[in-house]
Amino acid sequence: MRPDRQQAPRGASAVDTDTGENQKPHSDEAHSAFTPPLGIPMPPPPEDEHPTSEFAVPNGLTAETSVEPEGSAFVPPPGVKTPQNNQTTGGFPAITPANGFPVVRLTKDAPWQDRMRTMLRMPISERPTPERVEQQDETGPAVPRVLDLTLRIAELLLAGGEGAEDVEAAMLGVAHAYGLDRCEPTVTFTLLSVSYQPSLVDDPVTASRTVRRRGTDYTRLSAVFRLVDDITSQEEFTLEEAYRRLAEIRRNRHPYPGWALTVAGGGLAGAASMLVGGDWPVFFAAAIGAMLGDRLAWLASGRGLPEFYQFVAAAMPPAAMGVALSLMNSGLQASAVITGGLFALIPGRALVAGVQDGLTGYYITAAARLLEVGYLIVGIVCGVLTVLYGGVQLDAKLNPEAALRHVERPVIQILAAMLLALTFCILLQQERHTVLFATLNGGVAWVVYAALADTADVPPVAATTVAAGLVGLFGQLLSRYRYASALPYVTAAIGPLLPGSATYFGLLALAQGNLDRGIPFLTQAAALALAIAIGVNLGGEAARLFLKTPGATIDPSGRRAAKRTRGF
Repeated sequence: MRPDRQQAPRGASAVDTDTGENQKPHSDEAHSAFTPPLGIPMPPPPEDEHPTSEFAVPNGLTAETSVEPEGSAFVPPPGVKTPQNNQTTGGFPAITPANGFPVVRLTKDAPWQDRMRTMLRMPISERPTPERVEQQDETGPAVPRVLDLTLRIAELLLAGGEGAEDVEAAMLGVAHAYGLDRCEPTVTFTLLSVSYQPSLVDDPVTASRTVRRRGTDYTRLSAVFRLVDDITSQEEFTLEEAYRRLAEIRRNRHPYPGWALTVAGGGLAGAASMLVGGDWPVFFAAAIGAMLGDRLAWLASGRGLPEFYQFVAAAMPPAAMGVALSLMNSGLQASAVITGGLFALIPGRALVAGVQDGLTGYYITAAARLLEVGYLIVGIVCGVLTVLYGGVQLDAKLNPEAALRHVERPVIQILAAMLLALTFCILLQQERHTVLFATLNGGVAWVVYAALADTADVPPVAATTVAAGLVGLFGQLLSRYRYASALPYVTAAIGPLLPGSATYFGLLALAQGNLDRGIPFLTQAAALALAIAIGVNLGGEAARLFLKTPGATIDPSGRRAAKRTRGF
């Protein structure tokens, strides 16, 4: 290119060939193809220095609303207030990750157990934000006090016999209600712990508590359930109010006095003896033996003996009563007397809780509870075998063939089953308004079992499983309607199904040195006990799967199922 043809550099002055005057461009856009011709004024410069995006919406047009908002993927569903501005969210659909996590709907219409089970098996990073945050000062939420309240509530639930999953759900619900969203509760039989981490860069705060004393008081258990429901559902439930309610629950006395518990134990043994073919004299003999055993166990407890020796002491008087009737040749059924005493001692509540923990994945707690049940049963075996061995040495007419004689008395047995459930309710210290439902549930359980085992010739284990499944189903239904625990409606109702007779005849055969007869009876007793526990758990799971929550407009999604290992 020739030098005289070379263009001036960009931004330099240009010379007009006609006038010869220098024309300085007004801006860098002088050489743009969109520069207006001479004689037309330049457009005004933009107000801001930065050019606008080429994707900016022109004037007069409105931006289209995004279907899914930007930000966190864990946006609350429609109708839930956000903790930041306390405003109700819009109607956008919730986001379901690609790996198949269920849509979390924390609707207030569902019981707190269902809402917390939904999040319990979800990792912390995938849980939704708390539904509400308590108004605190600038220092933030009172984390130590919330953790302390969570542990105190969990202690009462675990001491009352509640399953590990429900205890963890209650702990998560209380912490979640007071704004501690990154919270991990842990339950291992007698140890409770909860850890809270404010963020990924902050140190976690961990608190623990040990349950050293356990007792049976379903009235207190129901009160704790109501407290957890109020904390998780009411918007303005302060920590001070929660502590006050918890102190009132601890101060409340048992609804039934000690003498009523002793009479109830005798009535339970007498009703159980009627179930296995006993008459009215057998009823009173079994009741007296059970009441003597209860008083002897209270005496052992007052002397500080462990629970194992208390069960040994409680099992000896009913067995001694049966041996005494055999030695007197009274013609009464000694086997029915001893069987009735065993009904009052078999730890059915702990057995059901242990199997339920195992079925829901809490294997350490399940193993510890089943080991506890094993120790208590060994204590019963020791007490009964000691007396039976002495009776065999005295030539007592204890006939194991009496197990083959079955008497069908439908009306008497149904009434006896309901009386057994009623007395069981008193022993469990249940609230009075739950006694009627549990009693009717126990009668239904016996009717179903007798109809299957006696009329349809169904094996006892299968019949027991079906009857226990109906007990669990009805108990879960009643608990969901009343937003309470299912234990008061279930534990007493399984009383008529406990394997008392099979346990007695197995122990009698062992005392007589007949292992070939004793081992099958004890195996049948263990199979019946497991059938009761599995049936109750299966009925409760069926209720959660197929029954809609009463009054709920949206069904909450269930908890995440455990992965099948396929053997590895």
